[in-house]
Amino acid sequence: MGEMTSEGASLSAGIDLSQFYQVFFEEASENLDNMEQLLLNLNIETADDEELNAIFRCAHSIKGGAATFGFSDVAELTHQMETLLDKLRRHELQPTSQMVDVLLQSGDALREQLGRHQGSGAAPVDTSELLLSIKTLVDGGTLDGTQAPKAAPAATASAPAAAAPAPAKPAGPVARQLELRVGPLNNPAQADNLVELFKEITDLGTIEPLDGGIAADGIRRFKVLTTSTDNDLLDLFTFHVAREQVQLSPLGEGYGFHEGAPGAPLETKKEEDPGYGFFDDAPGMPAAASTGTEVKAVAEAPKPVATAARPAAKVEPRAGGGGMDQSTLRVSVEKVDQLINLVGELVITQAMLAQNSRNVDPGLYQQLSSGLADLERNTRDLQESVMSIRMIPMSVVFNRFPRMLRDLAAKLGKRVELVTQGEATELDKGLVEKITDPLTHLVRNSCDHGIELPAERLAKGKPEHGTITLVASHQGGSIVIEVRDDGRGLNREKLIKKAREKGIDAPDSLTDQEVWGLIFAPGFSTAEQVTDVSGRGVGMDVVKKNITQLGGTVEIDSAEGYGMKVSVRLPLTLAIMDGMSVGVGEEVYILPLSSVVESFQVQADTIKTVGGSGRVVEVRDEFMPVVELEQVFNVPRFDFEHVSSIMVVVEAEGGRVALLVDELLGQQQVVVKNLEANYRKVTDVSGATIMGDGRVALILDVGSLVRRSRH
Repeated sequence: MGEMTSEGASLSAGIDLSQFYQVFFEEASENLDNMEQLLLNLNIETADDEELNAIFRCAHSIKGGAATFGFSDVAELTHQMETLLDKLRRHELQPTSQMVDVLLQSGDALREQLGRHQGSGAAPVDTSELLLSIKTLVDGGTLDGTQAPKAAPAATASAPAAAAPAPAKPAGPVARQLELRVGPLNNPAQADNLVELFKEITDLGTIEPLDGGIAADGIRRFKVLTTSTDNDLLDLFTFHVAREQVQLSPLGEGYGFHEGAPGAPLETKKEEDPGYGFFDDAPGMPAAASTGTEVKAVAEAPKPVATAARPAAKVEPRAGGGGMDQSTLRVSVEKVDQLINLVGELVITQAMLAQNSRNVDPGLYQQLSSGLADLERNTRDLQESVMSIRMIPMSVVFNRFPRMLRDLAAKLGKRVELVTQGEATELDKGLVEKITDPLTHLVRNSCDHGIELPAERLAKGKPEHGTITLVASHQGGSIVIEVRDDGRGLNREKLIKKAREKGIDAPDSLTDQEVWGLIFAPGFSTAEQVTDVSGRGVGMDVVKKNITQLGGTVEIDSAEGYGMKVSVRLPLTLAIMDGMSVGVGEEVYILPLSSVVESFQVQADTIKTVGGSGRVVEVRDEFMPVVELEQVFNVPRFDFEHVSSIMVVVEAEGGRVALLVDELLGQQQVVVKNLEANYRKVTDVSGATIMGDGRVALILDVGSLVRRSRH
């Protein structure tokens, strides 16, 4: 049935399948992620049935949807994966690392195929080698050319009949008659839509009503003449009608025209379930299972009457796979962003009302005052709830590294373990997407340059396995992500020598921190030879650039022979934040509250001048640089006699400065607007906000002010 357009466009007369594409693609993506995690965690020596069943279910779910929509390439590959997985879960084959590798590669190929059907414009994926590899493994062989002593003849015999993508006519079987019951339905037209859909997909067979189009008990009955397996039919129907509303039964002579017709009711038929696996026509199953002579109990919902007759073990895996998304709701990011913008406007309006109501006598307008107080509290609660929707845990980023490290370590001949800490630490979704690439490069860098080969590690007295640790934590108003490894670390002399070769000024007097910072220079690489992993001199400079663009910083610490640590510090740049407003002349500036340490009144004579131009103030035996906001922003002043006497101590990037301001205006929630997008980049300013009176106030970049004082 070829491409995605073949069915979606032609079904406008019946059901337009395209409305379900997005749901299928999202669920397929979740299943692929789930399958990859399960495969990576699979211990091939002690793999238990539940793990293998879970992997099998992932492949089967994707196959069912792909078959329904006519994505034959996806259905074919998943079908072959099913064949292999089915043999594993039946213990006809023993899991091997080759099988895990092939299944992981198949998952990658499926991602590409699905991306192509989604319209990525990629070329068709050639899966012929993969399919051959899977078939070799199914037949009991290995991929290095050796053949296992005993193949499994029973399963091999059934494989050709199942090799074609579903739904398609299996070679040879005789058409059989089934009764299809759909319902009870609130809207009987749903059943007619299914009939239209059935007729569109011509190779399923023929369908005609058994009840003259009347659904007296809400159940419609149809006669189906088909060569397809019951499972393929169920995959089609249950994409549009709940599975418990579909039942297939064998159809005898004169069957099914009225309520008391021959044939047992739903519950008694269920008890005939032979209890095979998760779907009845699985490859390698006894031949009787796919002849269509028994009732397929997979079609029914686990109603209490039916479930009582079944062993609990058979029900649990299905429940685990099917009930996963019931507590979640999938919403597009655009809708959440729109919600955040609206809450932002609400915060501005609430601030305006609060400001204008300050002069109102609360005694006279008691209800108004309490209403405004409630509004402020509710607005804050609403804002926190909405912001938490956009926050996603770092585990989303960390989860992609085990697979990458497994492949990379195998390619480099190294042994690497990944340890993650703080996966529950939450970060804004927009930042998570942007930080993934820089982190990926840092992890690859640690594996390639940092971790030594096993023999080299043993010679140094280290364990054979290298360890890469990813740590995420909140510190103040920032999130800090660390990538550590226990590899060879950085060599100071080598870095200085390389820098001089590149024409970078690198005197011997540089501190260690400054030497480590050299690797951020464009085109800088310490790799002896260029590989397909690294060594092209493109990387660390891009990492630093990307992180700086997000308003973050990156620092390196290293001990030669013991490893290195890269710390990435990012602001929790959210759309709304708590700020402290300060006045300088007629201007108002906002300081992020998370950066403010303290404020105090200061006499002019306590500010000391250092080195002719720098000014410092002594705070509890510690001298801090003084930054006059009036001079930084050239604030026009008309009260010439006024002397700024309030200091606000702020902290960022491990340093503190004292800002000299005229007055503290108070603490408030501010809506962050992007100044660069609406105007242009302004030094020492990270954004802007609209205040209650409609004026624009600049939000200061404390990190930039701290760096300014250092220079």
